[in-house]
Amino acid sequence: MTNKVSVFEIIKRSCAPKNVLAAIVDGKEVDLSAEVEEKAQLEYITEDHPQALDLMRHTTAHILAQAVKEIWPTTKISIGPVIENGFYYDISSEHQLTPDDFPIIEKKMREIIKEDYKITREEISSQEAIQLFGQINEQFKVEIIRDLGTPTVTLYRHGDRFVDLCRGPHLPKTGRASNHFKIMKVAGAYWRGDSKREMLQRIYATSWFSKESLERYLHNLEEAEKRDHRKIAREMGLFHLQEEAPGCIFWHPRGWTMYNELKDYMRRRIRKDGYVEICTPQMIDRSLWEASGHWEKYRENMFIAESEGRILAIKPMNCPGAIQIFKQGVKSYRDLPLRLAEFGCCHRNEPSGALHGALRVRGFTQDDAHIFCTPQQINSETKKFCLLLSNVYKDMGFDDFSVKFSDRPEKRTGSDEIWDLSENLLQQATQEAGLAYTINKGEGAFYGPKLEFVLKDQLGREWQCGTMQVDFQLPEKLGAWYATENGQKSHPIMLHRAVLGSLERFIGILLEHYAGRVPLWLSPVQVVITTITNDFDDYALQVFNEFEANGLRAELDLRSEKISYKVRSHIMEKTPIMAIIGAEEARQRSLTLRYLDGNQETVNLTDALAQLGKMCKQPLL
Repeated sequence: MTNKVSVFEIIKRSCAPKNVLAAIVDGKEVDLSAEVEEKAQLEYITEDHPQALDLMRHTTAHILAQAVKEIWPTTKISIGPVIENGFYYDISSEHQLTPDDFPIIEKKMREIIKEDYKITREEISSQEAIQLFGQINEQFKVEIIRDLGTPTVTLYRHGDRFVDLCRGPHLPKTGRASNHFKIMKVAGAYWRGDSKREMLQRIYATSWFSKESLERYLHNLEEAEKRDHRKIAREMGLFHLQEEAPGCIFWHPRGWTMYNELKDYMRRRIRKDGYVEICTPQMIDRSLWEASGHWEKYRENMFIAESEGRILAIKPMNCPGAIQIFKQGVKSYRDLPLRLAEFGCCHRNEPSGALHGALRVRGFTQDDAHIFCTPQQINSETKKFCLLLSNVYKDMGFDDFSVKFSDRPEKRTGSDEIWDLSENLLQQATQEAGLAYTINKGEGAFYGPKLEFVLKDQLGREWQCGTMQVDFQLPEKLGAWYATENGQKSHPIMLHRAVLGSLERFIGILLEHYAGRVPLWLSPVQVVITTITNDFDDYALQVFNEFEANGLRAELDLRSEKISYKVRSHIMEKTPIMAIIGAEEARQRSLTLRYLDGNQETVNLTDALAQLGKMCKQPLL
């Protein structure tokens, strides 16, 4: 019979690192009190371990719940999961929490941490647990246990002061939790997300191992609010959203200029890479979506229209349409690879609660493309695409990116053999492209594995933008074929790929990354010509015409306002360059160029045209 000992005992007998918080055994996190095989191979979780922060936050969520109950004893607690950058706990209390209560709760939490209560795990029968939580009037816990329907459940206790229902694991003592935490806000949340159930109070908090990390997070949060793309879009006059068209953008002239500059840049990039551009219909009959498999998988996200007894779907993606173009005329192996690009306008019925400015919309345009190729061409096409993507991101100011390999999801089409082949081919191609990647388990498309390209912005936030999927299935389902070298019919492989993803979303990302100070070539207004007094309007108009003739996006500001007022208003609008004209500039046919960073210089008009023309030049031109 194999002997079992606690993880804590193994640590005491071995050369384990100091300050172990928990351990991983056979891929599962366990407490230090967990009984394991005496010779078990353990992975220790210390503060620098990738999973340590979530572990500590989980325990801190329990400490938060204990603190609230000790301050307001009639409080009933429900759930308190870890979320990105922190955790929350939902409570029911007669006391309506306000920000004034946050310091009181935080003080109590620090007391609990200082008391250093031992945290113990206990497994009891569900019936015992129902009785226990029933006695202390925790009806939410009783409901959870009944719905679980398991013979036993696990509890966690902080000494004899607090008990909670939880799978764990947790820190060994409350004193091991960090003091570097902050309650962020309180919001309403229906119990179990059901609007017919009780409205609870949701307390959001964050916690970090160091004071520096907490301060950095709070600073970045404050900075993120300043960089909110919706606020910047209003200041710059780019676009707006309104309730009558939920999830769709009203582009203003300046915003549409930026949108089209981005699209034109991508057009030039892909043309150099051998793509041809297509455009497919917005509405397509249900039968094609059924044949492709999208009707079964995405019906709930599609907008539907009816006409003359036919059901049409407004396209949520472009791929079935691209295959219809491929199918026109006979294709041979000599025609492959065929790279069909489409700036396809798509609509998806996203939940209204998930919509967020330009970052999450219902109507959007993808810089989409579908590459039809042979299995032997997957490697070269993947490498070619990765190079294109790298160059585009570099031009946009993102010098590096990470890659996630998303393998087969639980709900998918096709045989395991096809999935084995497509995953192996894409992994091999990615490796040959020289890209390291992490596995994103089960997040592939329903028809094939996927590469996800993730950018990191100035605040360290990650944005998944580019994608590439290998698809053996859709061309076969929709009857696409080509003639091989031997004259046989064969279904092409289809590579779905996007670099920016949604143009709307990418513009939102750029606005937040640059805090509105986007690269000069992308700025909707590159230079504003303005005068100190209206005496110099004639010269300003001449300068404006010269700038326009030289391809600069210029505007005139001849308002009868003080120059200081004009400067402030253009700074607010993130105008990159102001060409200021006074008496001396008009006399010498020069300009004082004031840049957004506050620097300025006076140059003659000819030199200004050459200098600004070079600065504002789009990449590839």
